[in-house]
Amino acid sequence: KGIEALKPGNPANLYTDSKYVMQGITDWIDGWKRNGWRTAAKKPVKNKDLWQMLDGVLDGHDIGWHWVKGHAGHAENERADQLASAAAKAAGDT
Repeated sequence: KGIEALKPGNPANLYTDSKYVMQGITDWIDGWKRNGWRTAAKKPVKNKDLWQMLDGVLDGHDIGWHWVKGHAGHAENERADQLASAAAKAAGDT
């Protein structure tokens, strides 16, 4: 949701502790699209709907992607984990 709040053309940096997300968006997604949302091994891309949504949200944005090691004392990453856990818990309570 944070990316959707950005004005197109304004550069931003996004930090993730997921190598899968990092590689998916920076290395693999163009190939997946060329291959009809299939991997290099010709298997369907997992979470295709989420990748397509992320790809659409990123259109028009200049995002610098950065990987950080999870659970390694990176203050902002620890806070993001706390917020994600709280949101997941709240969603489960409804």
